[in-house]
Amino acid sequence: MALHVHLFPCLNDNYGLLVRDAASGRVATIDTPAADAILSEIERLGWGTLDLILNTHWHADHTGGNAALKARTGCEIVGPAEVGRVAPLDRIVGDGDAVELGQTLLQVTATPGHTLGHLVYRSVADGEAFVGDTLFALGCGRLFEGTPQQMWGSLQALAAWPPETRVWCAHEYTAANARFALSLDDRPEMRAHAEAIFAARTRGEATVPTTIGVERAYNPFLRAKDAADFAVRRAAKDDFRG
Repeated sequence: MALHVHLFPCLNDNYGLLVRDAASGRVATIDTPAADAILSEIERLGWGTLDLILNTHWHADHTGGNAALKARTGCEIVGPAEVGRVAPLDRIVGDGDAVELGQTLLQVTATPGHTLGHLVYRSVADGEAFVGDTLFALGCGRLFEGTPQQMWGSLQALAAWPPETRVWCAHEYTAANARFALSLDDRPEMRAHAEAIFAARTRGEATVPTTIGVERAYNPFLRAKDAADFAVRRAAKDDFRG
């Protein structure tokens, strides 16, 4: 198995994510933050055309390019039912389903919390996971629709994945997340991890991907004791101005 992943910045703080199955050459985009940027990157990489859109949730910075990409490439659009109320959607998937990209099998896991229908996609064979706005490096998504209990359950499901799993999230929020994490965690190793992040951002480097193992060790939301503790931490992050 070989799944090639390409990350690129777009919009304000989003990342575009292109994935290519090496055996077949088939290409997917995880969400559609910017149609023109996605097509330009595919052309620059020499990856041919876009075959598949995998939407994680319905928010505009994740579905805004669906219509244009469908019109220009004829690609199939796959995602949760909630996407259909704001953008084109060809195939509805949910928890426990699987999506094929050539010879790559992507497992679908429901992660309600940020939105009620949020999904994530994971290639177990390749150890790659595409988590949208559920899990961030040192953070997690705001609870726009779901409850703390739902998000806590979603995060626990992701935390159960193998520690070496690479986690591709959709935004560059890590420096701000690190400042909040430091307000709760004064371990020397936490400080060292945060300083490495600050240095990377100063150099203009991406902090994505992370891994499940790193997030278990440092992410304040995965380190919460239980759903109630998570709820307190999430509310504190919402108001944090550090």
